[in-house]
Amino acid sequence: MNTQRWMSRQFFSFFVTWGVFLPYWTGWLIHTKGISVSQASLIMSVGLVARGLSTLVIFPALSGKFSSKTLLNAAAIGTLIALLCYIPSHAFGSLLAVTVFLHLVYPALMPALDSAAGVLVQRQQLQHYGKSRLWGSIGFVVTGLILAVFTGAMGEKVILWAMLLGIVVFVCLGFMRAPVVLSEKPQASKIQNNGMLKLFQIKHFPLVLVIVILLQAAHASYYNYGYIYLQEIHAPKYLIGVIINIAVIAEIIFFAVADRKFHNFSAGSLLALAALGSSLRWILVFAFPNVIVFSIAQILHACSFAMGHYAFMKYLIKNIPHEQVPKAQGMYSALALSWSTAVFTIFGGYLYEIEPRYAFLGMIVCTVPAMLLAFVYQRLESQTQKAH
Repeated sequence: MNTQRWMSRQFFSFFVTWGVFLPYWTGWLIHTKGISVSQASLIMSVGLVARGLSTLVIFPALSGKFSSKTLLNAAAIGTLIALLCYIPSHAFGSLLAVTVFLHLVYPALMPALDSAAGVLVQRQQLQHYGKSRLWGSIGFVVTGLILAVFTGAMGEKVILWAMLLGIVVFVCLGFMRAPVVLSEKPQASKIQNNGMLKLFQIKHFPLVLVIVILLQAAHASYYNYGYIYLQEIHAPKYLIGVIINIAVIAEIIFFAVADRKFHNFSAGSLLALAALGSSLRWILVFAFPNVIVFSIAQILHACSFAMGHYAFMKYLIKNIPHEQVPKAQGMYSALALSWSTAVFTIFGGYLYEIEPRYAFLGMIVCTVPAMLLAFVYQRLESQTQKAH
């Protein structure tokens, strides 16, 4: 079978649902279920904590007992059940319970897919990670644009049905033929000798993990306040969605060329470039509070997010044994993509109340240390290469 096409299809079908969930879910809870903004924020914050627990503890533990294909299918079916539970739920308590359940199963699909891709690259069954991952970004953009039209015409109630349709398709794809290596159960002897703490004994892993945590945390203000900041600087309402999507289009272009253009770059070099691009992005947004500069700065999402993520995958594929890949992915997903963002959202919110632009400038408290640490790692990498 064509493994490249299979991986691209899985990324695309998952990120089609992520393109519904990430931008629209909080609004759907408020408008369709009739809860307040503060209640929805609390529900989603508790969900973020559950997501971190799922990807840091539950997913890595289960990956030691079950194959990648089994985990992907189980998480997809669990997500479908959780979404169906939303239909009869209207009270705050029941919505909170269902959201926690959803966050325990649904976000685990992301590290599960990246783990599958990492293993396939290591086994030389997948030639280009970036080429497959870009289809995820395409799925995200396509869904966002289509759903914007449908919500405008039919209201927020279509958000749940779009999410359900996407997950049903993902579940169906999960039961189709997949690369044989993903159906292999992990070997018990290897798993017992490779606990999560063993990752910290792998050369430079703690340093790389800290760098990517800082890089991803720096997006907290953008993810949470970017939309309202564009309103603050008087962006035309009909253009806000387009401006937000410039970042994802830049991400798509990066993943499309990454394997070819950045093949000879070390992970350390890529992390340093990502931190430099991220710092420049938030300084530009702070220094020039207008729509044109914000739109231009969106292109730097290719550095701040995509290059940082790609660099971590490059490090992981080269340095992490394949039975440890799910644990490394779980740790990255929980610490870099969930909890650090939650912490810096509070910090960014405090700055935003003082002056909206400060929320973006404040993110350099992540990017500057990330850049300095990336330079340190780059030097360590070159010393290791000279030693060999």
